[in-house]
Amino acid sequence: MVRYAEPGAVEWVESGGGPLIAVPETVLPFWTGADGEETASDYDRACEVDGQVGLLPVGDSAALVLGDEPASTAYLPGHGAFVRWCAADSEDEVLAGVPGALDTADWEPEVTWQVPGPVFLFDAAWPGTACERADHVRVALEPGRYAVRVADVRPGPETWLNVVQLRRLTDR
Repeated sequence: MVRYAEPGAVEWVESGGGPLIAVPETVLPFWTGADGEETASDYDRACEVDGQVGLLPVGDSAALVLGDEPASTAYLPGHGAFVRWCAADSEDEVLAGVPGALDTADWEPEVTWQVPGPVFLFDAAWPGTACERADHVRVALEPGRYAVRVADVRPGPETWLNVVQLRRLTDR
């Protein structure tokens, strides 16, 4: 894992150039990444996601694709958000900008994601069974439905973030 701060502060995940993906732990073995025997690999499917986020079927669940650009990404549980570092001089600058960014963001329309429990965030090119050999982070989500919204934000003149916020929905 890539660390830009003191160990244990924030864990950043990077990709080799393609999208990152958050795959539920229960279906990790079904994500084949760039491997695969079909015409289009799972990685190809992830690359075809149009926009900043999208859902792809994996096993009996769905994975969340963080598309658009391969920015370093961390999950901040206190904000319920994946923060994508697009431009900033330091990690401190990125983290300091998050609260204001969340308050002032111009959010894109939400998607609903059914999550069976914890997910692993990693480079979509890796197979799920090998994601622990690459940059990855385990995100401890509770099972349930989540509203997922995304925004590009500029909390400072030289700071640009992409924020993907998860909000737990109550069952009706």
